Amino acid sequence: MGTAERRRAPEAAAGTGPGAPDHGIPASGRAVEVPEREPGSVQRELWTDEPARRRRLPDPVRTAAVRAVLVVAVTLVLAMVAFLCTMAGSWLAFPMVIGSVAGTVVATWGVLDVWVTRQVWNQRHGVVSVPSSTARAVRRERRRARRQARTAERAQERIHGRGRAGQLSHS
Repeated sequence: MGTAERRRAPEAAAGTGPGAPDHGIPASGRAVEVPEREPGSVQRELWTDEPARRRRLPDPVRTAAVRAVLVVAVTLVLAMVAFLCTMAGSWLAFPMVIGSVAGTVVATWGVLDVWVTRQVWNQRHGVVSVPSSTARAVRRERRRARRQARTAERAQERIHGRGRAGQLSHS
């Protein structure tokens, strides 16, 4: 189902609106019992939702990757035109070769930009916390150390505060 079908009303998208033929296909896409055919037969689902194999790239990384792919594609087209112009003996061959060299430099920068953007994003937002992740253990240790430091600080304040309040000599 495309974007246009998803944006329509559920009745129109499912084909169950007024005047629409009913083919026994539910709006939810689940299997239903079809009374018109053999009794007890169940219609198979039209599609099966499967979880994504990999997580989606973060927005800045995806933007850099799209830019890099576009630059690489343009560079490949320039290189192909330069090759064909060279084979044909056209005067356009030299400018195309210069454009291909410049495009190669820009494409290399684009690919490096994807790599650097991904590294920066991972550094700023941390690694995925899974039970075996070292980042989780490090954060846990830091929290524990901060907690102990606050507890020790409160205990010191209590000891110093008690000595001054009940002190009768050594004014």
